[in-house]
Formats: sequence, C-alpha cells, structure tokens
Amino acid sequence: MTLTHFDAEGQAHMVDVSDKAVTDRVAVAEGCVVMKAETLALVIAGTAKKGDVLGVARLAGIMAAKKTADLIPLCHPLPITKVSVELTADESLPGVRITATVKTTGQTGVEMEALTAVSVAALTVYDMLKAAEKSMRIEGLRVVLKAGGKSGRYEAAP
Repeated sequence: MTLTHFDAEGQAHMVDVSDKAVTDRVAVAEGCVVMKAETLALVIAGTAKKGDVLGVARLAGIMAAKKTADLIPLCHPLPITKVSVELTADESLPGVRITATVKTTGQTGVEMEALTAVSVAALTVYDMLKAAEKSMRIEGLRVVLKAGGKSGRYEAAP
C-alpha cells in the first residue's frame, strides 16, 4: 500500500487532484460522548449552565466541517454543498450520539470534513458540560460511509 500524502522522498505534500473526475461525494462519520446519567439528564432537561448543549454543538460541528482545510494541513479546501450534524441523547450509553453527513461535488472526498464535524461537536458537548462532569469520554470516532470518486463506496461494519 502506498500512502498518497508522501512524495518519492518521503516528504509530506498535498495530493494533486487536478486530473481526478468531478463527482458527487458524500461521507458520514459518527462518534459519541459518554457521560454519567445525571449529566445526560441536564442535556435532556435543557438545564445545563451554558444552555442548549445539542443546538450549540450542532452549529459547532457544521462550522468545523467548513474549516477543515484550515485545521488539517494537507486537506484541500472544498466547496461543501451540505453539512448536517445529528446529536441524539441516548440513555443506554448514557451520553450523546453524534452523526455528521457532508456532501460535495468535487475532485476529492469529504471524509475529513465529516470526522472534523463529529470531533468538534463532541468537544463542544464536553465543553458545555465539563462543569457538571470532567470524566466524560469521547469515543467511537469513525467514518461509517464514503461514496463517490474512483475508490467507490465504503460502508463500515456495524
């Protein structure tokens, strides 16, 4: 296997995508913030000190997807056509499940944008609840779907 972000001398470089076809591309990523049931109760009741945890985290995730190329050194800036971030309180964790879907029409995929959206949404959940609980854990960050482009479709096992 050859890693595309290194040149023949092993130096990091941005991949040249100019010869790639422009196609519709989508990526979905997921992750979760695991917390105590009492902390999740604050989220569900809407009584966290900093306000609407899920709403603020959703906006943070959307904003982060749009800034991915500023954060990840070798990512291409992309014309993102859709970002959605879903946050769901899940008492079985207990915690918050996060899913981000990112779409573009371009020459490279949006997996990093979807991962960044989930990461920043999770960090925002942590930030908004850290006064109540510092032991929360961010877990399970992964790409669950990637479609479009030369490599085709990828779906993670459940």
